[in-house]
Amino acid sequence: MKKIKLVLLLTLFSSFAFAQNKINFQFDYAQFSYDSTSNFIEFYYSFPKAQLAIVKSPAGNYVSGILRIKISNKANGKVLIDRSWEIKQPVAKVDTTKKNQSLIGVLGFRIKAGKYVAQVSGGNSTDTSTTRRYTEQFDVVPFITKKIELSHIELAKNIKNEGVNKKSIFYKNSYEVIPNPSILFDSQSPVLFYYVELYNLMKSGRHGHLKMGTTLVNSAGRIIYSRNKNIKPVANALVQVGMINLLKYPTDTYNLIITLQDTLNQKGAISGKKFFYYNPEFKSNLANAKREAPFVSSEYGVLSEDDCDLLFDESQCIATGDEADRYKKLTSLNAKREFLYNFWKRRDPLPQTPENEFKAEYLKRLKYVNEHFGTLNKPGYKTDRGRVYLKYGPYDQIERYPSSTNRKPYEIWYYHSIEGGVYFVFADLTGYSDYELVHSTKRGELHDYYWQRRIIQN
Repeated sequence: MKKIKLVLLLTLFSSFAFAQNKINFQFDYAQFSYDSTSNFIEFYYSFPKAQLAIVKSPAGNYVSGILRIKISNKANGKVLIDRSWEIKQPVAKVDTTKKNQSLIGVLGFRIKAGKYVAQVSGGNSTDTSTTRRYTEQFDVVPFITKKIELSHIELAKNIKNEGVNKKSIFYKNSYEVIPNPSILFDSQSPVLFYYVELYNLMKSGRHGHLKMGTTLVNSAGRIIYSRNKNIKPVANALVQVGMINLLKYPTDTYNLIITLQDTLNQKGAISGKKFFYYNPEFKSNLANAKREAPFVSSEYGVLSEDDCDLLFDESQCIATGDEADRYKKLTSLNAKREFLYNFWKRRDPLPQTPENEFKAEYLKRLKYVNEHFGTLNKPGYKTDRGRVYLKYGPYDQIERYPSSTNRKPYEIWYYHSIEGGVYFVFADLTGYSDYELVHSTKRGELHDYYWQRRIIQN
């Protein structure tokens, strides 16, 4: 997804931003599903009307800007699109008392899977020296797959579902979505509207087991807003729209994160979008902040009790016996939130940095084990292979032995840097792909030097 550009900050200080006479042209883009080989990419653009030249015409005067989009294949340099458009509007429709009025539009293209470079520019139609140019690199990975997927997020100034203009260039899927190409919001327009599409919902028997999460994270990585809702997959693809009032938040760069979870099969998808919010009227309450427990304003302060229990359950393999006993005795939600806050804080190798590197690596492993080691009735982290992978990390070497007429399938994981070299033997004893630990040379793990007897086929 497109990163916040420095121009967003400069927009707040227009007397400096245009010292070199560059037009405050803005653009953004988002990808949506088209078919199994390509995506549909929408480019959103914005020209400030006050900076556009007035062109005189017998039919009437109008303001005019030039938009150019060039898209090239990154691998071979082949140009897919290289076009210019004149963007104009009659002067009579321009209200000069509104300095922030913008000429906003959208263009869309079908693009096949691959890696691309887009060059987008906008300027005055009568003066090329005002042109502002951007270069973006992006990958097209089709959303039509066998697993649940999320489109990119489109940030909008407004989303209408009543009294919509079906002939509008912003009309799609029964909504009129007015984009915000600058991805900048402020205290005068503090409502963040968002549009996202959900795909492949009817596959793999997910009926009634989909949950969508909407989270707002500030520049320090702290969750300041979180909502979850169940999704009923009445069709294979659905549209979700929403809004968040930003008025109570301070000036900052934020990340809107939308997740879609298949709670039955432990699968998921995620989409994120950064934006900038300017709120000069915000006044922080430092006195309250000092009295507030640290966990309250952390990512753990918004977790539900189910979220807390699941997070600890997923982390039990690295918990001490004392920690497991203490968590079981907790009866209040805030006590669980505070426990988890301290649980991960104790494991943070670099507390001076915003990110907990240990937790980030652990969650990366958790995602891997749930995707690769889960069974029909057990998530990956509850399997023996999942536990070992979470606790000790990726193996250095693996040997796989498929089933034969007299032997059940098994595999051996080697870790060369643990205790001078150790290994773990996992076998599919039941025939349901749930590989159990049958032997290990690691201290504290299961030892059974006669483990080969257990894999003999009866």
